[in-house]
Amino acid sequence: MGVRLRARKSRNRPQGVIRVVKQPDGRFEIDGLGAWYRYWRDPYHLMLTVPWWGFVTLVSAAYLALNGVFALLYRLGGDCILGARPGSFADAFFFSVQTLGSIGYGVMSPKTDYAHIIVTLEAISSLFAIAVVTGLAFARFSKPTARVLFSRTMVVKPHEGIPTLMFRMANERGNQILEAQLRLYLLQNELTAEGEFFYRIHSLNLLRDRSPSFFLSWTAMHPITPSSPLYQATSETLMEKNVQIIVSLSGLDETVAETVHTRYAYGSQDILFGHRFADVMQSSENGDRYFNKADFHHAEPLS
Repeated sequence: MGVRLRARKSRNRPQGVIRVVKQPDGRFEIDGLGAWYRYWRDPYHLMLTVPWWGFVTLVSAAYLALNGVFALLYRLGGDCILGARPGSFADAFFFSVQTLGSIGYGVMSPKTDYAHIIVTLEAISSLFAIAVVTGLAFARFSKPTARVLFSRTMVVKPHEGIPTLMFRMANERGNQILEAQLRLYLLQNELTAEGEFFYRIHSLNLLRDRSPSFFLSWTAMHPITPSSPLYQATSETLMEKNVQIIVSLSGLDETVAETVHTRYAYGSQDILFGHRFADVMQSSENGDRYFNKADFHHAEPLS
């Protein structure tokens, strides 16, 4: 399994061409992947991914535009609103706001059959509009997310006499991720026997890829055996191959009883050979243990 990449020098890319950007740390990232502004042709995903200020702005703009349309329709009917100033767009607009929101102050009301027809159409529109906006807001609030802290670097050190790639994670919420599952993938440049360039994906085996309860810290370990794609690798060879390691974590959030997912990417410069992580578990005199996040990202050379 692999991803074939083609570099393009021109910034004026034709439609359908996706730019894959190489970051300073050696990682490749798809330009605009997951960005909310990429979903203009997919309104549902746009409304789920746009920031809250953007969501409120879009809903407000749509609300004002809808009332503006119905205000124009009322104007086309002439003097059809009882209590409104003849020819006043403002009165027609605010009558539309009252109708769309089912407010009905009693100051203005329809007085012709034409106005009653428009009010009926607006009432039907309000049912759909309220249902759609309520559903979108609920989907945004109820979307399950994971707050997992990943160490900024990976280290390679001996473990049980075998060079082992290690990184660690911490659950930043005060609950548990049940039946947590971890997957590790290595992406690197390779040439096939036919001389074709591929950015190939390899699965990396872990000493433990499942946890019944992930609530504090989890140190993941990949033994670098002869069967590992990282066997005999060095910092230089990792840079040459543009190595990137992708971490994928999923599990069941005990609070909302929903499956949550998160991912993290390490570049070749993030892998430190001959280092180890500082200890984050501390013990007190009475036997209690403390998890100290202050040194969570700290890696120190082996003595």
